Parts: sequence; structure tokens; C-alpha cells
Amino acid sequence: MAKPTEPDEGSFDLDQFRKMLQLMQKFGVTEASLRKGGESWKVRRGPRQVAAPEVAFAPQAAAAAAPAVPQETAPAPAAAPKGITIDAPTVGTFYSSPTPEEPVFVSVGSTVQPDTTVCIIEAMKVFNQIPAEKAGKIVEILVENGDAVEFGQPLFRIEPA
Repeated sequence: MAKPTEPDEGSFDLDQFRKMLQLMQKFGVTEASLRKGGESWKVRRGPRQVAAPEVAFAPQAAAAAAPAVPQETAPAPAAAPKGITIDAPTVGTFYSSPTPEEPVFVSVGSTVQPDTTVCIIEAMKVFNQIPAEKAGKIVEILVENGDAVEFGQPLFRIEPA
């Protein structure tokens, strides 16, 4: 009786490769690299994730799944800061004053009304004056002059009046 032929030492076994693809799907792995001899394969499922670490699978290790390890309890988060925030209504560049020579609109300790201008956000060469929309006292400024800000990003923390 003839023995089944073994795959070449320098090439990948297609059955092992299929098993690896099934394990990738089962465990949600999106990218894997294989290297054997002078041959290397890179397999990617779905859209590429920019900062995702590369996951290497050896064909022999693909058959044995690692047991789940319970994670340690995370420390309790610090108490959330008091007050409410004034958030960026648009994406752009944050400016704390109308021009570099003029004083800032508000500083820590300033009292604001809903119509008080607290900053300017420049978006595509349009300078938008941002009102507080809330009454209170500024207790913290969360961004620096010239910072890029995102939609909904907290800019100021205020203590409501």
C-alpha cells in the first residue's frame, strides 16, 4: 500500500491553509502572514485596519486554539469632572481670540451667558464664532489655541449658573 505523498518541505499545505482561513473567520482575525522557506503569503479579510498588529499563524499552531484567559478587573475609573461641557459644533481649528493681538474671549473664571462668544473655529477659511449656549462659569479650558478640533469634542468645562 502506497503512502500518501507529503507536501514539499518548501511549500504550503493547502488543507492547512483552508483550516487557517476557517480559524480566522471563527475568531474574527482579519489578517495573517505565513512564511515558509522562500515563500510567504499574506491573507486579509475585510477592510484593512491601519494600526492593527500583524497576526502570524504557523500552520501547525492554527489547529490548537488558545484557551480564554480571564482578564483582571480594571481599576475603578476616577470620578468624572464636575460641570458640563461646551462642545465643538464643527470640525476645524480652535482660536481663543479674534486675532493674535487681541485678548482671549474667555478664560478660567469667566462668567458666560448663552450668547457669549467663547471662541472661533475656522473651517475651510470660514471663521465661525462659537456661543456658549449655556450660562455658567468657565472652570476648565480643554484645548489649546491653534488645536485641530473634531465635531462634538469638548472645548470648555463650565459650572452651570
